[in-house]
Amino acid sequence: MARDPSPADYVRDLELARKEKDYYFRTDPDSPIPHAIRAKFTGLAHFPPDPKYRLHVRLTKLPNPEPVTLATSKGIPRPMVRYGYFEFEMDGVTQRLYAYKAAPQPGHHHEDSSLFVPFRDATSGKESYGAARYLDIEEDPSGEHVLDFNLAYNPYCAYSDDYVCPFPPKENWLTVAIRAGEKTFPLH
Repeated sequence: MARDPSPADYVRDLELARKEKDYYFRTDPDSPIPHAIRAKFTGLAHFPPDPKYRLHVRLTKLPNPEPVTLATSKGIPRPMVRYGYFEFEMDGVTQRLYAYKAAPQPGHHHEDSSLFVPFRDATSGKESYGAARYLDIEEDPSGEHVLDFNLAYNPYCAYSDDYVCPFPPKENWLTVAIRAGEKTFPLH
């Protein structure tokens, strides 16, 4: 696993990535921000960067990854595989988040190395988008990962009803407040 950046470098890099995403959302034709409100869009709202929410965790792989179907914003089932979980402590409380992979498509023989971690927490529907926020994590063969909630982002359905977004299953509803990452979309 790579060394942690200095706190100043980490904050600088995170703020730069946020500015780049705002620019993309404001200017790109494929932006999820509806054209009718793009002129008013000045950027996404975020919790301030906080190292407390950048955790070194171990992925516990399930011995037999299980096919699951995630509910979505438009009722279109999303087939996934429950692959493993991360356990961590936040505010003195042990929490568990399951990581999912896309279900293998017939005829495709490569394994997806990206872990999808949808979650809700005590800020959902208040300070952050009510349905969910997401983390995407590249699987590290060592099993060691960084679970960085400062990178938690809203699904595209937070900006427009044109998208189909998976909901986190109840097993990924955290009991603590994660005041990191994206907040509720200011123009919604």
